Amino acid sequence: MNRDERFAHIAKLNFNTLDLEKKNSRLKLLPAIHEIYQHRSMLGLLIRRDLKSRYKDSALGFAWTLIRPITQLAIYAIVIGKFLGAERGIPLFAIYIFTGLTLYTLFQEILTAGTSSILANASLVKKIYVPRELFPLASAGTALFNFCVQLAVLLVASALFGNLMVTTDLIYAVPAVLVVVTYGLAFAFLLSATNVFLRDIGYLVEILAMILMWASPILYSWTMVRDTLHAAGLDWLVTLYTWNPITLAVLGFQRAFYHNSLHGLETPEHLGAQIAIVLFTGLILLWLCHRVFRKVQGNFAQEL
Repeated sequence: MNRDERFAHIAKLNFNTLDLEKKNSRLKLLPAIHEIYQHRSMLGLLIRRDLKSRYKDSALGFAWTLIRPITQLAIYAIVIGKFLGAERGIPLFAIYIFTGLTLYTLFQEILTAGTSSILANASLVKKIYVPRELFPLASAGTALFNFCVQLAVLLVASALFGNLMVTTDLIYAVPAVLVVVTYGLAFAFLLSATNVFLRDIGYLVEILAMILMWASPILYSWTMVRDTLHAAGLDWLVTLYTWNPITLAVLGFQRAFYHNSLHGLETPEHLGAQIAIVLFTGLILLWLCHRVFRKVQGNFAQEL
């Protein structure tokens, strides 16, 4: 069969038409969620692997997840609260700062570990196909486990200091955690994809996470920021600072477990509504960042 005969034969073949709409549906959220659900056992395996590898060959193993937050709490209570006198301005300063750090650490771990998750699993990305979202999600799962440990330490410490109460303010804890997880995952999807092509992103994220911690009312109160900026005539900056999603999440978490009003610390008047707004905005941001992630994930294996 010569060249012309081969082309004539090919022209007679019936080819299936590619359904572009079906192909593009892979970029939508629901098919992606279904695909992740189908690989849920793989997700669980990745989370367990991350937890085990963190304390591999350690004599105390998972006990370190308790030792670290307890040590932090003792330092805050004795060194910063007593020696440096921070407790004079904020009652039960150790509980106050540990409450904010418990939530912020969750965000920080999702963000930093999620950003490096694709690079950390480069061998898997190049060898087998699994939804690439599993890697940032596994980082989030590991962070949530550590968060639960720190929360347990916080509750026990609150009981010992006489600050454990069951009030209606506990309802703020749920949306506060959702805000942190939503924004953490959104940026983890976006930055983990960017980090594959630009390796400096991982270092930049660590610096930004440190700056964001100091820009949130964790080591100081929101009231201090409001009064200082108001005295300087910078009310617009108070509004900008307050609408930071992490600020609102930390304030909500503090209201749930530290009980700000009982210790003379004010919170924004419409805190619940503000948290709801930033949570809705975060869900839109998560969808957009996930779309970007899905569009560029096909090039991960080649870049790695």
